[in-house]
Amino acid sequence: MGKRNRLKIIYDILNEIRRHKNSIKPTPLLRYSNLSFQSFSKYFDELLEKDLIKEVENKKGKSVIELTNKGHDYLKKYKTIVNFIDEFDL
Repeated sequence: MGKRNRLKIIYDILNEIRRHKNSIKPTPLLRYSNLSFQSFSKYFDELLEKDLIKEVENKKGKSVIELTNKGHDYLKKYKTIVNFIDEFDL
């Protein structure tokens, strides 16, 4: 298995948030992302900046990460693109 490309890494991060019922603390997300802290931080900042994720406080006052509508759209469109590529064996 080769290295993940940028779009796949973004998909993996967003999908991990979705898998955790759209609410995950930053540290477990870092662990699940399988990236170094430095790499994860760059992706995390970009996803926040592009409004694909948001950081909010949960009921216990802890910081959690959630997908935005734009983040949900990314996941759907990424799957469409991958299916298209697979269908045409590209």
